[in-house]
Amino acid sequence: MKLTRRGFIASAIAAGSVRALPQIAAKTGGRRILTLVYDKSLGMMRAVDKLVP
Repeated sequence: MKLTRRGFIASAIAAGSVRALPQIAAKTGGRRILTLVYDKSLGMMRAVDKLVP
């Protein structure tokens, strides 16, 4: 897999949000919704986690 600068930044942000999101969800007590989306910059599917109060 050839990783471009844009793909690297997108994956780094996604990895950072995965680490921070469970702590935020525990504090707010909201519901989490997991959605799969196609990321053109990465050229593959990735998971998007949303918090719904």
